[in-house]
Amino acid sequence: MELAIQISGVRKAYPSNSGEFVAIHDLDLEVAEGEFVGIVGRSGSGKTTLLNLLAGIDRATAGTVRVAGADLGTLSESGLAGWRGRHVGLVFQFFQLLPTLTVVENVMLPMDFVGKVSPAERRARAERLLDRVGIGEQADKLPSTLSGGQQQRAAIARALANDPPLLLADEPTGNLDSATADDVLGLFAEMNAEGRTIVVVTHERDIRSLVGREVTLADGRIVADERAVGSTQR
Repeated sequence: MELAIQISGVRKAYPSNSGEFVAIHDLDLEVAEGEFVGIVGRSGSGKTTLLNLLAGIDRATAGTVRVAGADLGTLSESGLAGWRGRHVGLVFQFFQLLPTLTVVENVMLPMDFVGKVSPAERRARAERLLDRVGIGEQADKLPSTLSGGQQQRAAIARALANDPPLLLADEPTGNLDSATADDVLGLFAEMNAEGRTIVVVTHERDIRSLVGREVTLADGRIVADERAVGSTQR
């Protein structure tokens, strides 16, 4: 079994006026390549902090975070940025599309930063990805003219720009109606079926019907780690 994620003894603490606040307590977690994992828990349970540690956005106070073949604690800030651009696709609750760029330009942007795709191929690849998520006809529009669901689809296309092996999504359906949320989660399931490792932080109650595994956090600790009935993922 090849591991996409391996974190051991991870602790994340923040200074506060009332003393140190510990968001993640001595957490251990392994995720195999090709798994679709939902991270669930109440607000303040540490879900987003954990996702930020996996993405190299935050650094652990203690412990080891290995993701997509790299020990994140050993990388410089520039090293983390380069690693992230090649290995991780990020999807956020609030889309984070640049408002002055067209939708297709937003999808091309990670390709421009990483240089993995040749300049001559970037526009065509971005258009294919937008077709893949069902909004090819919106390519030359500004994000503000799109619905929330269309913007999130554009954000997913952008996350796939450099064909990363790992997708990390933080409340990707938090601003969507239930029908659109189902469609977006269905897109993640399709991408997982193609072999991509996916970790989704979500409040969706029915996420277990889609993911192969559900990890529940409370107060920065894992309190449940359950595989879906019939899941063959290991």
